[in-house]
Amino acid sequence: MKLLLHSCCAPCSIQCVKALGEEGIKPDLYWYNPNIHPYTEFKARMESLKTFAADKMLPLICDELYGLRYFIARTSRLADTISAGAPRLKAGRCSLCYRSRLEQCAITAARMKYDAFSTTLLISIYQNHNEIFKLGNELAKTHGLDFIYRDFRPRFREGQKEARALSYHMQKYCGCIFSEEERWLGEAK
Repeated sequence: MKLLLHSCCAPCSIQCVKALGEEGIKPDLYWYNPNIHPYTEFKARMESLKTFAADKMLPLICDELYGLRYFIARTSRLADTISAGAPRLKAGRCSLCYRSRLEQCAITAARMKYDAFSTTLLISIYQNHNEIFKLGNELAKTHGLDFIYRDFRPRFREGQKEARALSYHMQKYCGCIFSEEERWLGEAK
């Protein structure tokens, strides 16, 4: 199976790649993350993923376009349509973010004749797996691909530990400017 694996960062990629390898699947990695801000964080995560890909001798397709204006425009339109408050806005914001990244991965996979796609978001204990599963399958159907769902969460802590040992960049928030704000405001309480 020819699999394109959307990769949000090196730490999340480590155990996903290892688990897929145990199934006999060697994925190609795909970097498309217009949600990650500020630019210094975007660049640090991207460069760390490039190092991981080189270390593991994995092909990496890298969309290096920094997406701040794109992401803010999309989330601003979302905020304008939601009047019920922050929890719905956060859920909508995350769903929009998943869709943006998974859709671009599916489009790229279809164009480049992959059989399937997946995402390293599936290792995170902080992400909405039901939403990712639903979107992945919807996009797979639209683009004539398979969406490979695996619950990698039991490997999350091991991947983080390994990333630290290998000195890969370790982020302190999901990626978007809103999650960064929530992290720091939450710490201040």
